[in-house]
Amino acid sequence: MGRTAKSTAKTTAKKSTSSSKKAASSRSQKTVVPKAAKQQRDTGTGELKKRAQRIVKVLAKEYPDSKCALDYRNAYELLMATILSAQCTDVRVNMVTPVLFEKYPTPGDLADAEMGELESIIKSTGFFRQKAKSLVACCQDIVERFGGELPKTMDELSTLAGVGRKTANVILGNVFGVPGIVVDTHVKRLSNRLGLTQQSDPNKIEKDLMEMIPEKEWTLFSLRLIDHGRKVCDARKPQCIECALRKDCPFPEG
Repeated sequence: MGRTAKSTAKTTAKKSTSSSKKAASSRSQKTVVPKAAKQQRDTGTGELKKRAQRIVKVLAKEYPDSKCALDYRNAYELLMATILSAQCTDVRVNMVTPVLFEKYPTPGDLADAEMGELESIIKSTGFFRQKAKSLVACCQDIVERFGGELPKTMDELSTLAGVGRKTANVILGNVFGVPGIVVDTHVKRLSNRLGLTQQSDPNKIEKDLMEMIPEKEWTLFSLRLIDHGRKVCDARKPQCIECALRKDCPFPEG
């Protein structure tokens, strides 16, 4: 091999060794950076959890008597009322359900309802044709699959026609005493406004809140946040000056 060739070979070898060292150094650095980032995230999560728990305490003080705004006497009635409450006020639903439950006092009665008659009863709640189908299909599921009795678990309730996690949590928390976070429009809006989540999907919001809020508070936290959204933190004109959560709100001036 000539001198030129040997020189070229040595240069190439040096470059290869240098590149290997740089790659190894880069890999070594990459193992350190994520740890630092993780520590920062953990610290941020810890502070957020503390703030969330302060919010829980303030809401408990402000709304000690919060309860479900829908009128009901049993799990069946609350389930039907919750389905009707989609895109409708609780006040309007409460005006309709006494007539509905007088006509159809059990899931079996509603499962066999004549569609036109049912639609006329619930018409004022809006989207009445689809709601009528959902009510009947749900009651048929209850009768055919659960012997006319509402199931008492999330997994079973969420298999009923027209029932998702939000509706199932309403039933579990208010009737069966199983804690659950109900992500309705108020909870979705306020949990984002308060910086407790950055999600828009209700299931992801529920998951975020479950990680920060003590389990025993899940049901009442939802009810109290709903009350706060209705009475103080209005979507169009929030009453920030009067808000008891102002100190822990990222938007204390509206």
